[in-house]
Amino acid sequence: MTNNTTSADALRARMVDKVRAKGFAANSRVEQVLRDMPRHDFVPGHDLDTAYHPFQAVITHRFADGSSLSCASAPFVVAMMLDQLDVRPSDRVLEIGAGTGYNAALLADLTGDTQLVTTIDVDPDVTTQARRNLNAAGYGDVRVVTGDGTDGVAEHGPYDRIIATVSPWNIPPAWWHQLTPVGRMVLPLRWRGQTRAVAFADQHGTLVSDAVELCGFVNLTGETEGEQSGAITDDSTISLHWDHDQPLDPNKLHGVLEAPSITRWSGHTMGGNEPFDGIWLRMTAEDNRTCRLNVHPDVPNEVADPLAPMRSPALAAGESLAYVTKHRHQTDNGSRWELGAIGHGPAERTRDSTSDRGSWARRIARATDG
Repeated sequence: MTNNTTSADALRARMVDKVRAKGFAANSRVEQVLRDMPRHDFVPGHDLDTAYHPFQAVITHRFADGSSLSCASAPFVVAMMLDQLDVRPSDRVLEIGAGTGYNAALLADLTGDTQLVTTIDVDPDVTTQARRNLNAAGYGDVRVVTGDGTDGVAEHGPYDRIIATVSPWNIPPAWWHQLTPVGRMVLPLRWRGQTRAVAFADQHGTLVSDAVELCGFVNLTGETEGEQSGAITDDSTISLHWDHDQPLDPNKLHGVLEAPSITRWSGHTMGGNEPFDGIWLRMTAEDNRTCRLNVHPDVPNEVADPLAPMRSPALAAGESLAYVTKHRHQTDNGSRWELGAIGHGPAERTRDSTSDRGSWARRIARATDG
């Protein structure tokens, strides 16, 4: 365990270097505040190696079931979203989700005035921790509010920048109303089973997205839930997650994985560490039946073999289901994984899979190609 100032400075510098190498903290001002801010002061009780890991969050509060309630987001995600937010000097900023206070302190340095930053969280334990950490780090003038983040904090607005570090399914009207006409907001929105940090600019009364990045956050508390979920096996080891505007009934899909299947391969291969989130985004844009398949790691491959067990894109409707899968090819340069799809149910049996319209499995396979 490292435990001295010199080590903290060295670890922080290495953290930022690694984040920069991945393409984040591209904004020079974001890079500088990350280099200057003692992140370990905002996660007391954790060692320096944990505090300065560039790609891991630090969990600080949990729900009774053990799931994460609050955390210090991974530094690369912090940098990514601050790049998107593009805070300018003298901007008034609202943060939804106080966390440890670390992000609010970074925002204060970016805007140049601690009194221009307001952070809100529904959990009093979280705001107490954030207030304590901010005071100790010299950011006592940052406003920390305990309340429902979906309402924003109108009394300190309007805001030039709004950032959420909790994940909503939709944009609460209060946030838009509290944004200045030329403002920006960055939100980790959830839709069709995925979460992406979306940057919006207000252009003549319309919010227009100009940047989208894959991420993952704790859900926004107090919001009307837009995402539904349900098991499709008797032992609940396999479930689907879908949005409430999709007419999906998980009861109709019980036993679908026991039905005969069709597998289609795309011919497209990827390395083990290559991202596949572009497939999900493409499927979302092309087919409103896109959802997420969640398979417990103990489920045998012969029952279900998704690309990523806990978060594989799928198509589901009625009594049919298809999902993205992979299989290994050994090459002279090591292992490669060919992407494809497995489909079950009437949609596979009744369509001519050789036609241009194709089966659901073929439709997904086409989405993975390219």
